[in-house]
Amino acid sequence: MGQIVLVTGMSGAGRTTALKALEDLGFEAVDNLPVTLLGSLIRPGDRLERELAIGIDCRTRAFDPSDLIGQIGAARRGGHDPQLLFLDSEDEILRRRFNETRRRHPLALDRPVTDGIAHERQVMAGLRQHADLVIDTSQLSPGELRRLIAGHFTTATVRHLTVSVLSFAYRGGLPREADVVFDVRFLANPHYVDELRPKHGQDPAVRAYVEADPGYGLFLRRLEELLLPLLPSYQREGRSYLTITFGCTGGRHRSIVVAEAFAARLREAGWTVVVRHRDTPDANQDVDR
Repeated sequence: MGQIVLVTGMSGAGRTTALKALEDLGFEAVDNLPVTLLGSLIRPGDRLERELAIGIDCRTRAFDPSDLIGQIGAARRGGHDPQLLFLDSEDEILRRRFNETRRRHPLALDRPVTDGIAHERQVMAGLRQHADLVIDTSQLSPGELRRLIAGHFTTATVRHLTVSVLSFAYRGGLPREADVVFDVRFLANPHYVDELRPKHGQDPAVRAYVEADPGYGLFLRRLEELLLPLLPSYQREGRSYLTITFGCTGGRHRSIVVAEAFAARLREAGWTVVVRHRDTPDANQDVDR
């Protein structure tokens, strides 16, 4: 039976992008479906020939979060397994996106955008709590969101685990999407070497400097021994996407070196890997491998 994904969330958080990404994966996409018609589209006993993605948000006619939650339960009792995907983002990021596009918030057409965001967050709170998957798009580009969607949802009968390897700077906070976090600030820091400071962790000189630290090789070996045997278990438990993160002070040197090295070991072991460097945009070239 085909997958059913209900796509909802905060206005401006990327619902349209997510719906389009699912359509590109082979899902039949239906946007702005009134909640009252959901039961007619997903009827008990019906066998879907294609995967189905349904976009529902606060602008939808007769939108009622409680009714939507009830209809999801009814669909599951009827033999379907709809997954509720909730797109979220920080309030300030949402405000900025609305201002940049000069759009009015759908719940505050004659009031400031911030009023609409606050109202919508209150309305959507219960729906967010019932979501099977919440994706925070605050720090994601549209392309990165599409890759996350592709990692979580597949039209294949057998789901394969995609491993996302992410480097970050602690001064920017922990990544919201992190499943596993490793602190690599114990390694020698190229920041204190004048000729290395302006370079990033993909530079051969920076990589050689970090690799020369006595703890580097031991850390990677132990990390490989720890995580590689666990990945099949994540997959058996139904996970389709796992995010492993490495952090250092500035996110420019050590975390990138370790992330790239560990991603290479994962690929050698046969896993599908996506690499991203959150706080060093100039290192994000050809990282989707």
